[in-house]
Amino acid sequence: MEEMEEELKCPVCGSFYREPIILPCSHNLCQACARNILVQTPESESPQSHRAAGSGVSDYDYLDLDKMSLYSEADSGYGSYGGFASAPTTPCQKSPNGVRVFPPAMPPPATHLSPALAPVPRNSCITCPQCHRSLILDDRGLRGFPKNRVLEGVIDRYQQSKAAALKCQLCEKAPKEATVMCEQCDVFYCDPCRLRCHPPRGPLAKHRLVPPAQGRVSRRLSPRKVSTCTDHELENHSMYCVQCKMPVCYQCLEEGKHSSHEVKALGAMWKLHKSQLSQALNGLSDRAKEAKEFLVQLRNMVQQIQENSVEFEACLVAQCDALIDALNRRKAQLLARVNKEHEHKLKVVRDQISHCTVKLRQTTGLMEYCLEVIKENDPSGFLQISDALIRRVHLTEDQWGKGTLTPRMTTDFDLSLDNSPLLQSIHQLDFVQVKASSPVPATPILQLEECCTHNNSATLSWKQPPLSTVPADGYILELDDGNGGQFREVYVGKETMCTVDGLHFNSTYNARVKAFNKTGVSPYSKTLVLQTSEVAWFAFDPGSAHSDIILSNDNLTVTCSSYDDRVVLGKTGFSKGVHYWELTVDRYDNHPDPAFGVARMDVMKDVMLGKDDKAWAMYVDNNRSWFMHNNSHTNRTEGGITKGATIGVLLDLNRKNLTFFINDEQQGPIAFDNVEGLFFPAVSLNRNVQVTLHTGLPVPDFYSSRASIA
Repeated sequence: MEEMEEELKCPVCGSFYREPIILPCSHNLCQACARNILVQTPESESPQSHRAAGSGVSDYDYLDLDKMSLYSEADSGYGSYGGFASAPTTPCQKSPNGVRVFPPAMPPPATHLSPALAPVPRNSCITCPQCHRSLILDDRGLRGFPKNRVLEGVIDRYQQSKAAALKCQLCEKAPKEATVMCEQCDVFYCDPCRLRCHPPRGPLAKHRLVPPAQGRVSRRLSPRKVSTCTDHELENHSMYCVQCKMPVCYQCLEEGKHSSHEVKALGAMWKLHKSQLSQALNGLSDRAKEAKEFLVQLRNMVQQIQENSVEFEACLVAQCDALIDALNRRKAQLLARVNKEHEHKLKVVRDQISHCTVKLRQTTGLMEYCLEVIKENDPSGFLQISDALIRRVHLTEDQWGKGTLTPRMTTDFDLSLDNSPLLQSIHQLDFVQVKASSPVPATPILQLEECCTHNNSATLSWKQPPLSTVPADGYILELDDGNGGQFREVYVGKETMCTVDGLHFNSTYNARVKAFNKTGVSPYSKTLVLQTSEVAWFAFDPGSAHSDIILSNDNLTVTCSSYDDRVVLGKTGFSKGVHYWELTVDRYDNHPDPAFGVARMDVMKDVMLGKDDKAWAMYVDNNRSWFMHNNSHTNRTEGGITKGATIGVLLDLNRKNLTFFINDEQQGPIAFDNVEGLFFPAVSLNRNVQVTLHTGLPVPDFYSSRASIA
């Protein structure tokens, strides 16, 4: 739990959050600290002046960082408006965490309201002390930011778990340990003081006495309130806006800015995001476990380096003493070399231990915080922070990527001293000269009978020459880019066979391999030329399909068990070339509207293809069709499908467009232009439709001739 403490402290005051609010950048601040760092902006930068000028603004407007800088480049401790000659510089102070805190531009007027409810000066702006994004407050001021009730609950539990014994408030001399707290009197009592000052009779008999720990929490916070909308303060959150990623009330859906947005049930999204955070934590937990094991390995390396160093020094001293006086001066030089190597190895390993320890502590703290957040039973509060936490968990997991958990230094001292040379050669002794160098491995031989290509994958196999006596520690396989460009490493390891996926179709690649050991690298093998398939053969991918999708016929035929549209992708992705495939309609009942096209791997699987910005599709019923991307419907075209119809999809990544066909006739104009990146064939359908995929097809002749003319 101690590693989580930094997650619970305000970056401004350095203390535990009190009444935390959530900024649009997903970071948190105490409400009082947020008021302390408000800065009054010039009138020309206010939201009102923007609206008067006719420019559309959101509830909170980020400042143009080119026009305004709240931090001096020299870290002088002062902030100023860089773009306004008339604006005076604003002195600032530093918080316990080293973050600059900007006081209000003018002292707040006297008021009887609490700091959280006091009015905010006109044209105020706030800068996040963590990411330094600045935004201008609207008329609601700080009340427009949602409160992070989940964070408050985590802090309460954390403080309660570490709370010391509470003392009686009425003992005159040495206070005794409190045994109860009166919620009405708001006083902690020991047993003698309770009997003397708070007898259980008369009006006091109706007071509620609770244990001190429970009273401490209830004293600090009133009972949790039901989450209310920041735009309609009298309304509770009831739904979740998918587009804005925030809880909303029913008035937001009827009259607010969310009226045209897609919304889902609050409880369902709460469970979904909890599940996503839990899944993300599983991966991060594995990384943390590996990091702990890695730290044990590094600490063992320190001991091994110490032992090897002692052993090596003893051997060196013995050899040098045997050469008597003539070796004394050289002995000192050689010892200096060894000690330098010793210190270098220790420094590298210790630096890596320190770096890995800090990263592991941060990772563990984030994990514990996320686990505490998952325990919360407040859906809207959880959803306010879940997206940011999921991103942080994935980012932290990526930081434990390749190479992070690999030692940067070996424990061995690759030095050797030969004491056999004559005395006159003593002054020429050197570790590099006297060390017996082993040869590099022989050049590997590519086994042509085992090398092959399939679709856009290539498998290569190699071996050491039969008479080679020098072992290889590993191999490096290199391929060019398919256009005769530079070679790049695609595999490094001990295996003698490797399959490379994700190559371009209808492309020629050059491959070569070399061996390596501690001494060096062998020459390259002969270059092997590989040709990928001209056309793609693929099936539907059950691993990425929605759970309601039903596949058969070796994953070439697909239908669905649900009346709602569900998405399935093809196994092969395309990023270059011209590709064409067809789908035949095996069953078509009750005039549904299946969709066909291409999509990214992370497309939404539970809605019609084309509803989000990850898919480009044509959906069609028995009379007409439409093109759809990002829920935008275009180019209504007459002509539909029936049982037995054939839908063709032509993806031309050379010309960056997508075209559809029905029964060998082009359906409408070119559907989409400027399509770039990696795309997977995709279909969405419900239980009223069944289609079969046909691949390995050449590009239609009329399109090929039209492309050659163009």
